[in-house]
Amino acid sequence: MANQVIRCKAAVAWEAGKPLSIEEIEVAPPKAHEVRIKIIATAVCHTDAYTLSGADPEGCFPVILGHEGAGIVESVGEGVTKVKAGDTVIPLYIPQCGECKFCLNPKTNLCQKIRVTQGKGLMPDGTSRFTCKGKSLFHFMGTSTFSEYTVVADISVAKIDPSAPLDKVCLLGCGISTGYGAVVNTAKVEPGSTCAVFGLGGVGLAVIMGCKVAGASRIIGIDINKDKFVKAKEFGASECINPQDFSKPIQEVLIEMTDGGVDYSFECIGNVKVMRAALEAAHKGWGVSVVVGVAASGEEISTRPFQLVTGRTWKGTAFGGWKSVESVPKLVSEYMSKKIKVNEFVTDNLSFDQINKAFDLMHSGKSIRTVLKM
Repeated sequence: MANQVIRCKAAVAWEAGKPLSIEEIEVAPPKAHEVRIKIIATAVCHTDAYTLSGADPEGCFPVILGHEGAGIVESVGEGVTKVKAGDTVIPLYIPQCGECKFCLNPKTNLCQKIRVTQGKGLMPDGTSRFTCKGKSLFHFMGTSTFSEYTVVADISVAKIDPSAPLDKVCLLGCGISTGYGAVVNTAKVEPGSTCAVFGLGGVGLAVIMGCKVAGASRIIGIDINKDKFVKAKEFGASECINPQDFSKPIQEVLIEMTDGGVDYSFECIGNVKVMRAALEAAHKGWGVSVVVGVAASGEEISTRPFQLVTGRTWKGTAFGGWKSVESVPKLVSEYMSKKIKVNEFVTDNLSFDQINKAFDLMHSGKSIRTVLKM
């Protein structure tokens, strides 16, 4: 089908706040420096729900959502050299061009080469490869994995081990990589550290896993849903607490529990009040707090400047600080060698046409990640 339009199924978000609709769409062939991928498996993440809700300032409709996927390259456009038809790949919502000043700086993973067009839901040339019922559809996060076929920029794809199970490693496209990287890249947690993890969803569990891999001696999980505590302990939490069980602010509870505060705290919810609590639970003099969760549009964070003057550090992370093209294949290798968990994050497997059920499971709080087989 190279150089031809492919007709396939996709889950289309026609408007904000409405369920996705399984439609037949047309996927145009890849242009220069583009790759067309047959998606084999994709997962549903809170970021997809955030955009679907209408709260995302960059949200465009109609759109094909999805950014945790894995598949096989179907065809490539002119000038593509890094991958070829038949390669096993993971699409990347943060690309790595290797040429912009961000890619050339070891301090960041935020490649900016296609940021403007990606934010507008378009390919780098300012157009879309998707049409449905005669209407052009927007792309999402440069990936759009809720489609049997998608087209991405060639700098937005990582070639991985072909023996990796795609219905598992698709999760390395976002949540697991983000949480794990927040620990090992952004915070750089040392052996023997005390850590607090706010929010025990998929990203929070990945943070706990990272703290365990880094050799933290005490990992405290925090969530208002006690049902999540068993899983958190399986991933390595030494104890779990519910803020609703205390009459005082959770940061004060943690300061008492840890003789002055934790060495590292991680906010994995996207709640600005929790971000403040996480910072203030960090130890005076050296505590580091990392914002991992994405807050709603227009939200602002606040704390007393004295918290920072007295030696705490507030940091943020996107995709766990991984330079994507070079790092995702290594993460797949770490999974294959059992250094990091992936299978344990998958709580449900559904067929692609059950995608709205996957969103319901996520909102219920009972599922960590639902994987859809295409």
